Amino acid sequence: MEMTIFLKGLAIGFAMAVPIGPIGIMCIRKTLTEGHVAGLVIGLGAATADSFFSGVAAFGLTVISALIDSQRVMMRLIGGTFLLYLGVRTFLAQPVDPTVSRSNGGRLKSFLSTALLTLTNPLTIFAFIAVFAALGLGDGLSVISEWTLVLGVFTGSCLWFLLLSSGATLFRRRIDSGGLKSVNRISGVLIIISAVIAFASLL
Repeated sequence: MEMTIFLKGLAIGFAMAVPIGPIGIMCIRKTLTEGHVAGLVIGLGAATADSFFSGVAAFGLTVISALIDSQRVMMRLIGGTFLLYLGVRTFLAQPVDPTVSRSNGGRLKSFLSTALLTLTNPLTIFAFIAVFAALGLGDGLSVISEWTLVLGVFTGSCLWFLLLSSGATLFRRRIDSGGLKSVNRISGVLIIISAVIAFASLL
C-alpha cells in the first residue's frame, strides 16, 4: 500500500517538474556554467518547494492554501520581479571558471533563492490538489500515507532535475568560454521572458 502511494507520488513529482520553465532553465544554465553539483542544488530547491505544496495538498491544510490563494497577485508580482532581476543578472554574468571551487554559502544561496522563487507560483498547490483528487489521493489517507506521498513527490522532482543536470553535463565539456557566455545570454533572455509572462498574467 505505502509503496504504491510512494510510486504515485514519485510519478506526480516527476511529471510536475518536467515542463521546462525558469527553474529548468536555471538548472541547465548552472550546470553548464558551474558544474553538475550547482545544477543539482537548483533542483533540490525546487523539489523542496514542491514538497511543501504537495504537503499542504496532501494534509488538507485549507488555512494555508486559502492564505496562498488570497495573496496570489502579490506572490505573482514578487515572483515576476525576482525573475526579472534574475534574468538581467544572468544576462550580464561573466562565465565562471570551472576549476574554481564554489563555497557552501553560494550553494545555500542558490538553494534558498530557487525554493523561494518556486513558492511564488501559487497555482502549483492547486495543481497538486487537482492531481491528488484525480488519482484518489485526497481524503482518507493515514498520516503515514500522506508523508509517504510527499516523500514520493520530492523524490520524483529530484529525479527529474538529476536527469536534466546530467544531460546538461554531457554538453558542458564541449563548451568553451565563449559558449558559456552565450549560455548566460540565452538563459537571461528566457528568464526575462518568463518574468514578462508572469506580469502579463496579472492583467
